Amino acid sequence: MDSAVNPTPTSDRPEPIVQTWKLRKVYRTGFWMNQKIESLKRCSLSVYPGETFGLLGPNGAGKTTLLKVLLGIVRRTSGRGSIFGSPLGDRAAKQRLGYLPENPYFYDYLTGWEFLEFVGGLFQLSPSVRRDRIPQLLDLVGLEQSTVKNKQLRQYSKGMLQRVGMAQALINDPELVFLDEPMSGLDPMGRYRMRQIILSLQDQGKTVFFNSHILADVEQICDRVAILNRGELICSGSLDELLGTTDAYQVVGRGGTEEILQRWVANLTFKYDGWHGQLNSEPQEFLATLRLMNAELVSMSRARYSLEDFFMQQLQASGIKSV
Repeated sequence: MDSAVNPTPTSDRPEPIVQTWKLRKVYRTGFWMNQKIESLKRCSLSVYPGETFGLLGPNGAGKTTLLKVLLGIVRRTSGRGSIFGSPLGDRAAKQRLGYLPENPYFYDYLTGWEFLEFVGGLFQLSPSVRRDRIPQLLDLVGLEQSTVKNKQLRQYSKGMLQRVGMAQALINDPELVFLDEPMSGLDPMGRYRMRQIILSLQDQGKTVFFNSHILADVEQICDRVAILNRGELICSGSLDELLGTTDAYQVVGRGGTEEILQRWVANLTFKYDGWHGQLNSEPQEFLATLRLMNAELVSMSRARYSLEDFFMQQLQASGIKSV
């Protein structure tokens, strides 16, 4: 069985731009390299053109490992995957990618402009294209040209370095952008700017695949998400599929039989002397069932779970008691 259940494909859905089948990565460690750590366990996922896909998980879940395997930076142990229909690591496919690592290393004594010129040269962009492209990117990420031209990277703040990193990830006008914790360590203004950049990429029809710990941002901008825990994809889907639509009801009540309640209430949770969850049926039928059980409905409201609540619930269900 695959590690995650992807949404059922439809005839009008395009072919995935990123796809993996039972991807697995095992590291060897210890003094004699005789110990094994399974960082990824049979991960299967699909990312479709034009969507923003968020990969969530606690520290050490394997999120960065998965990105590096997809990018061909780390070799997989078993399983397979494709990007643009080509095997992982394909050079032609890499020309169409952008990548911002979680902890990027820049050449300290270059200016930001010199660094972007260097990266543009690696993609074999002509000088005229670089002259046009770099000012556009600086405007997109919110950096002044004079600062980027005259200030060495070692003098940049964390937020400025993150913006330069985003600019280099977009220098080749990629169709698919991988971002590893792009909002990590940023202040509220920096996070806002990064969200706006991702939204602008959405408007351009680009595909964005990123990891993040900041669930509120993910909930605002992602089309689909997946949760990775201890190397295993435990769920994936659109926010409506995972959290419920805005027409769903959140119910809180007391009494009743757990076995019967589970037929009517998804994500049923008992706490203290009551229970709560998401109603997955018609309210009138549910109310009639409560009366038959002599159970009490305390409240019912149109709402859906927040991504944070759902995230914590999924981790606890998979064995993590605190994060």
